[in-house]
Amino acid sequence: MSNKNFQPISGFDLPRFAGIPTFMRLPYVKPEDEFYKNVDIGLIGVPWDGGTTNRPGARHGPRQLRDLSTMIRAVHPVTKIKPFELCNCADLGDVSPNPADLLASLDRTTQQYTQLKNDGIVPMTAGGDHLISLPILRGLASDGPVGMIHFDAHTDLFDEYFGGTKYTHGTPFRRAIEEGLLDPKRVVQIGIRGTQYDGEDIEFGRANGVTIIEIEEVMERGHVDIMAQARKIVGSQETYISFDIDFIDPAYAPGTGTPEIGGPNTFTAQQFVRGLKDVNMIGADLVEVSPPFDPSGNTAWVGVSIMFELLCVLAESTAKRK
Repeated sequence: MSNKNFQPISGFDLPRFAGIPTFMRLPYVKPEDEFYKNVDIGLIGVPWDGGTTNRPGARHGPRQLRDLSTMIRAVHPVTKIKPFELCNCADLGDVSPNPADLLASLDRTTQQYTQLKNDGIVPMTAGGDHLISLPILRGLASDGPVGMIHFDAHTDLFDEYFGGTKYTHGTPFRRAIEEGLLDPKRVVQIGIRGTQYDGEDIEFGRANGVTIIEIEEVMERGHVDIMAQARKIVGSQETYISFDIDFIDPAYAPGTGTPEIGGPNTFTAQQFVRGLKDVNMIGADLVEVSPPFDPSGNTAWVGVSIMFELLCVLAESTAKRK
């Protein structure tokens, strides 16, 4: 059960436009702080988009997501989950990337998530482009491969870009499978769509046992059936959740680097995340919010709303293990 030191500031006590913004108005806790050892779930930013191959800007995502997250309240409107009562949640700040060195940024992120695992803290991450999922998995899956439920318009299973570049936001899960961080037979990708280069990424995934559910099947079967299949595939073993904001149709979330039309609306996206109930979650991320492409902040508001949905199921899963 959470304690008073980890409760978010209420909008009844301080207006939401006032004060220093932290994720969901939670306390900012540093490793040297007295209460750090009591943190169950850490909300963390990875402000880096060095893996982006076209439209940049996701490095600015965590800051805008924090700002918009001041609108989040404490109780889920449908499930009635109170994540801040189930677990001690805190804003742990940002990973400090090296914007001039991709490999150094990967290493810095891996080191921080390895430390989080050693400290027993479950991460809820705000990106950043999708390459950040690779070093996160390097930190969390050091004991062996984990499963993954992945919401995205793209597989991110490409091998390389530009004749040999292995680390981009289109390659993280190919690398994670090759490095033994993901068990491909326990990976489910939901919402895949858009024009293709050649389809090799999908061929690789399916040849290695990844379950790839394209958008036509998603729309035909619906969230209840799709999520029942996803839960069966990942089973009771440790599972990571990755949510790319471009899973949602750009009519609702235009502020992203690689938008693809024909996706679900925000309500449907919420229902998909709620379908993660009872998954043994070891962490989650929300990536690819790019504020320069939506200065209004609407995409970031969609993003933090999905983060809260993820946090609710993550808190339930974490509380069961406590």
